[in-house]
Amino acid sequence: MTETSTIPFEHADLLSELARASDAELDTFGFGVIGFDAETVVRRYNAFESKMAGLSVSRVVGHPLFTIVAPCMNNFLVAQRFEDAAASGSELDEVIDYVLTLRMRPIKVKLRLLAGAASDIRYVLIKRPT
Repeated sequence: MTETSTIPFEHADLLSELARASDAELDTFGFGVIGFDAETVVRRYNAFESKMAGLSVSRVVGHPLFTIVAPCMNNFLVAQRFEDAAASGSELDEVIDYVLTLRMRPIKVKLRLLAGAASDIRYVLIKRPT
């Protein structure tokens, strides 16, 4: 059995923790992790999110997040916040209440949007109700 990471969704310096974590370590996180590059192509995807979303790693990694993988996030609440942060060169760390609707019944979640001015990978973290 895989041990669950003790790093919480609310961790103050989570972007740094994600950058240091190996893919195997990401798989121990108790929330969904989707990491994508400046072109919005998914580069990191953890086992928790794969299981909860029902999408395999091979179906997600290497594909555009907002048009192929999760078009339900291609809006001003999620995708636009990443674009605005990139355009201004600022950091992004916001938690929002959200409803996921693609390929599943609607489910209320918390999303944490993370991007750093010096980071090549941006993250959408997904915390589902327990």
